Amino acid sequence: MNATNYNKSIKWLLVLSWSLFLGMGSLMAQSHSYSTDESMIALNGYSSVSYIENGKAQLGKKEYKATYDGLTYYFMNKQQLEKFKANPVKYIPQYGGWCAFAVSLGGKFHPEPNSFRVIDGKLYLFTINVEGDFVKVWEKEGKEKHIAQANKNWQNMAKFQTFAP
Repeated sequence: MNATNYNKSIKWLLVLSWSLFLGMGSLMAQSHSYSTDESMIALNGYSSVSYIENGKAQLGKKEYKATYDGLTYYFMNKQQLEKFKANPVKYIPQYGGWCAFAVSLGGKFHPEPNSFRVIDGKLYLFTINVEGDFVKVWEKEGKEKHIAQANKNWQNMAKFQTFAP
């Protein structure tokens, strides 16, 4: 399969996945613009400071937590907690923690915590599912292009409805 057909296949599979999620919209609808469940724990408990400063997905500890914009963030230790408290905006994920590739295409998919990239000090998360590893497609097609499109889409997306038709 050549690169053009591969890219079309991945995008087609993403559209099919999106359709599946739309069908589940009433089950997954949330009242906020963050990729989290009712617990309001950001990043499934992974430390945003670890992602950005250590390049690792590391689960934080409940004893080192902070709340920012209604979400609870966990950290590995007191030093990470203090860094976050000093500048939380530096450490929050892009696009509310949704899959960066999906946002670039106008959708919101929950990411896989171990699939991420840190670009220019910003955390981008990605979905991995049976259709493929979205971070690989994002990079192959040009991360700059996808970041620019995701930034544009994020400004216009209905941030208070998730997976709603």
